[in-house]
Amino acid sequence: MTQSPPAELDLGWPPPPFLAPPPALVSPEGVRRYDGVTYASSPGYRPRLLDVQVPAGTEPVPAVIWIHGGGWLEGDRRYPPPTVPVELLHGSVLRAGLALVSVDYRHSLEAPFPAQLHDVKAAIRYVRRFADTLGIDGDRIGVWGESAGGHLAALAGLVGTGDHRHTDLEGGEGSTEESSSVRAVVDWYGVSDLIPLLSHTLPAAPGLDYPNPFTALLGGATGEDLVTRAAIASPVTHVTAGSPPPFLLIHGTKDGLVPYSQSEVLAAALEQIEADVTLQPVPDADHIFLGAQDVAPIVTQSVDFLARHLKASEAAAR
Repeated sequence: MTQSPPAELDLGWPPPPFLAPPPALVSPEGVRRYDGVTYASSPGYRPRLLDVQVPAGTEPVPAVIWIHGGGWLEGDRRYPPPTVPVELLHGSVLRAGLALVSVDYRHSLEAPFPAQLHDVKAAIRYVRRFADTLGIDGDRIGVWGESAGGHLAALAGLVGTGDHRHTDLEGGEGSTEESSSVRAVVDWYGVSDLIPLLSHTLPAAPGLDYPNPFTALLGGATGEDLVTRAAIASPVTHVTAGSPPPFLLIHGTKDGLVPYSQSEVLAAALEQIEADVTLQPVPDADHIFLGAQDVAPIVTQSVDFLARHLKASEAAAR
């Protein structure tokens, strides 16, 4: 004789669009960790996950959302580029009194643009929704990304700050009731204008049949549709008069994958509307700061920028 499941059993179908944070794991230093949190879930895709680290203390702290690189084709929230030790990146953020939120997002062969931006915005909204649980001040959130993550960080800072031409870029993933706005952006060697990169010759990868990251992001479009999609996916398109957050752009001058001129174009566009933007070249450095004498000062400058602007927001609110 078969038994029916208890009436109170929740089958979890359909799956919820996000899950609440689990109980924190607390380190001996008092750092609270929330690992592998599902911030967005939708049929046909792996759950989108994030990790949160909150420095010791009882008061809510500002948060930095870290967005990994990898050409929109690969990458992992847990690992910075190989030139930047994870202990340096994570430790610098926590020592500055900031929470660190590291996010995964859908890669371009899973779903083309704007899925990646939809996921980043969903992560921002999730952190804001559960700010009290996480010990974060939901009014003080910044974004920091490298390479593909820098591109997404720039878009997160620009889309929705007064430009209502592309409202579909907000997305409907995860929690949808909160704002996805941010207070500061750090963009390490990210793409700003995709159109000239469609014909950019990439460094050779012997023995590998590697997809072109720029066209893969745009879903294999061709002709005029490709150019139209490239424009919409370009941060420079979304620089409009209004109140964009402060930007720090850091880029190697010898970058062979994403030319240094990409950051120059975005800086010039932001300067034209009198936005707060700093462009910091890294002399003779290639992509991921290969060839830089020391990455520690680059990390320090980035963390100081975020702490200054996020904590200034706190002071202004008093």
